[in-house]
Amino acid sequence: MNNSSIITLNEKSVKNNIDFLKKKLGAKVKVSAVVKANAYGHGIEQIVPLFEKHGIDHYSVFYYSEAMRVYKSLSAPATIMIMGWVSDEDMNDVLCKGFEFFVFNLERLQTALESAKRLNIKAKIHLEAETGMNRSGLNPSVLNEAISIIKENPDYFDVVGFCTHLAGAESISNHPRIQKQLKKYQKMLSVLEANNIVPKCKHVANSAAAFVYPKARMDLVRVGIMMYGFWSSTEVFIQYINNKATKTDPLNRILGWQSQIMSIKYIKTGEFVSYGISYLAQSDIKTALIPIGYSSGYSRSLSNKGRVLIRGQRCSVIGVVNMNMIIADITNLPDAEIGDEVVIIGKQGDLEIKVSAFSDISEQLNYEVLAHLSESIKRTIINKL
Repeated sequence: MNNSSIITLNEKSVKNNIDFLKKKLGAKVKVSAVVKANAYGHGIEQIVPLFEKHGIDHYSVFYYSEAMRVYKSLSAPATIMIMGWVSDEDMNDVLCKGFEFFVFNLERLQTALESAKRLNIKAKIHLEAETGMNRSGLNPSVLNEAISIIKENPDYFDVVGFCTHLAGAESISNHPRIQKQLKKYQKMLSVLEANNIVPKCKHVANSAAAFVYPKARMDLVRVGIMMYGFWSSTEVFIQYINNKATKTDPLNRILGWQSQIMSIKYIKTGEFVSYGISYLAQSDIKTALIPIGYSSGYSRSLSNKGRVLIRGQRCSVIGVVNMNMIIADITNLPDAEIGDEVVIIGKQGDLEIKVSAFSDISEQLNYEVLAHLSESIKRTIINKL
């Protein structure tokens, strides 16, 4: 375990976000917490027990390996839904453990059928429709073939859900495309129902779609980024607060990332700092060495651009970000000492460094920054309830 830095998870924020989402989405809509990519960098083993404690009993993952991690992190049975990769050799275990999974091609359906017959149990499947994202899913003709296979083998399939993924609900520019997708989904749903296959759970919406297209909420919403206190995009947030009297953000960030000063150095005018010649000291400066780098998830694109908080002040990251180290300019902090806390993400005093501050270029980078946080960093829970 790497303890040169620590990631903190704020339990009060977890409760706040879940309460807000459940209240907004209403009692009839199931919230599925998306915990893929190591729970967006928050840590599956740490966040799932918190989500469970505060009323989440449905989890969405991408890989079978993530499903196993969720399964082992729960104290009571819950629904685990695999949206992506299951290898043929893991299919038996998926069925035995009662995991639900997306079917987006006939090969997956056949593999599931073979396993279900071998084990004599039903495969809990969600038929994924291709409605215009052009990524994964069954197009109308393949859906008809899938229907035939399911009807021929009623003892081996439980069609739990019918779903699709919307192509960018967080941006108004995709509006016409999404309206088309929703129409196509409804059309394909009526084909299913005409064949007496009535899925218990209809779901198409992620965080953004649940807020931008309330009609898309249906039976279940797959909430990822908003669980963790981030809006899918500035656009979605503005649309939400637009007609509200108070313009404050109802979501709270869960994650903080802190390290400490490992070493302090004085650099003379005219000296270069770190690799290459990207940073030249214009005057005598004092620097702090911090033991995190791009292997921990602090991107090289932050070289000479990043900021950290030390002793309640913003300090610039200077020179190229190394694999395991960054260097900060602490010339304005005469009292700084080795061991002082360094905040990489989160609050110190009155200042805050947000994940979005890691890139002014695009809000989308929230996802990327979070997903790149190294799994080797210790995660600890604060503000326990």
